[in-house]
Amino acid sequence: MLDETTKGVFTIAVTPFLPDGALDFDSIDRMVDAYIERGANGLTVLGMMGEAGKLTAEESVAVVRRATARSSVPVVVGVSAPGLAAISALSKEAMDAGAAGVMVAPPMTLRTDAQILNYFQDIAETLGETPFVLQDFPLATGVQISTSLILQVVETCPTCVMLKHEDWPGLEKITALRAASDAGTRRISILCGNGGMYLLEEMMRGADGAMTGFGYPEMMRRVVDAVNAGDIDHARDVFDAYMPMIRYEAQPGLGLAIRKFSLARQGVIAHPTLRKPSAALTSTTTAEIEALAARQRIRMTQLGLVD
Repeated sequence: MLDETTKGVFTIAVTPFLPDGALDFDSIDRMVDAYIERGANGLTVLGMMGEAGKLTAEESVAVVRRATARSSVPVVVGVSAPGLAAISALSKEAMDAGAAGVMVAPPMTLRTDAQILNYFQDIAETLGETPFVLQDFPLATGVQISTSLILQVVETCPTCVMLKHEDWPGLEKITALRAASDAGTRRISILCGNGGMYLLEEMMRGADGAMTGFGYPEMMRRVVDAVNAGDIDHARDVFDAYMPMIRYEAQPGLGLAIRKFSLARQGVIAHPTLRKPSAALTSTTTAEIEALAARQRIRMTQLGLVD
């Protein structure tokens, strides 16, 4: 079960599809194995970059069951939905399947601090003893959650054990939350998103790790381990080697297509298919990805991280 001490890398899993758009269960197995082999301490399925909104309720449950059955590390399940009934139903299925906890993002309809606080209090009541992750991703949800409001949620919702930090610019939020913990506020785990774009600085500000996806998921474990070992220079070297690809994958509207293409070219999933409506990569774009991958491999070889 997730708790406030959870740390490391929880890789946000893509949802593999066959070329016709059907779920690719064989690739789910292969993907889970690959993520763990590349250093994932945990997995997160049905996140926003897992195309959760394109799945039926039955498909969502099927993905959760397949991933949890295959995984040897804790699995967090994204259960965000417009209504509490859907959140409750999927959460129950997830926990019954062996998930370690669930992740909830606020709906776009919330505007005031009081509305946001009441919402997460309702979430805590609805989920009962299930530990949950508060996903703070205003770029996607349009909901701004201040540091003081997060602390109110932490104070009034004991089952909120983790913040998935995806605010940007958001480094000062991490610093403020850790300062509050040092002053006696209940400390919760902070794992960070944003495709790893700010992971180095987030770790140095006091984050406990990453909860995000990237076409080369081993990057996150390497950076996190280096920072935790106090080898900041090595962490910077590794981060710098991957940064051109991180930057390229961060393109709004195209990032998931790029990520799936990278994962498919490495054999992690069989097909780079996104469910429609979706972005399509041109031959020019794929050539740019190949060029970045080649240069990245050269850098990693120089660092002694590949043969």
